[in-house]
Amino acid sequence: MTKTKRSLLTTRELSTVAILAAIAAVLFMVEIPVVLFYKLDLSSLPVLLGAFAMGPLPGTMILLVKAALGLLHTTSQGVGELADFIMGFAMMFPASVIYRRMKSRKGAIVGMTVGTVVATIVGVLANLYIMIPFYGAAYGMPVEAIVGMGQALVPAVDSIGKFVLLITAPFNILKWVVISIVTALIYKPLSPILHGRKKSGTEAKKI
Repeated sequence: MTKTKRSLLTTRELSTVAILAAIAAVLFMVEIPVVLFYKLDLSSLPVLLGAFAMGPLPGTMILLVKAALGLLHTTSQGVGELADFIMGFAMMFPASVIYRRMKSRKGAIVGMTVGTVVATIVGVLANLYIMIPFYGAAYGMPVEAIVGMGQALVPAVDSIGKFVLLITAPFNILKWVVISIVTALIYKPLSPILHGRKKSGTEAKKI
């Protein structure tokens, strides 16, 4: 008797991925100015929710669809979407892998903490080597001008390296902490919907 192989994702999971990706794409367009040209958006929230509920593969798919939808109205020739995908993956992957190994509130907190650290480091590198050079070239803004903007805000900023360490890094920490807190608050109530089933006693003990 041959065994029927299970597909990677069920029809329900694929539908959930599509819905969460659409929500993420909409949230990607809703930005809150925080500091200089850095803006906070919650588009990684549906990504984390989907990854916690279904795993890192669906989380990656949500990121990819979000990026693809973002390309339809990109103002950065896809560079912004690429950087967002890289940083989103850096947060989602470790957070979801750790949570799947420790399916508890503690596991989720540890996962999102590790994800925040990794995403912050990746965000600094992405800004240093992708975003800042691109926007500097696109808007005719030399590195000195960007450093000057940062120095007006934080006097210790006297190089592009210190700019990303003293301005970019704190912004990214703020962003991922906010997303982590919101995820922790809404995942449990949304869990039955994300899993497509009624909440069980075991599920109620999870984040």
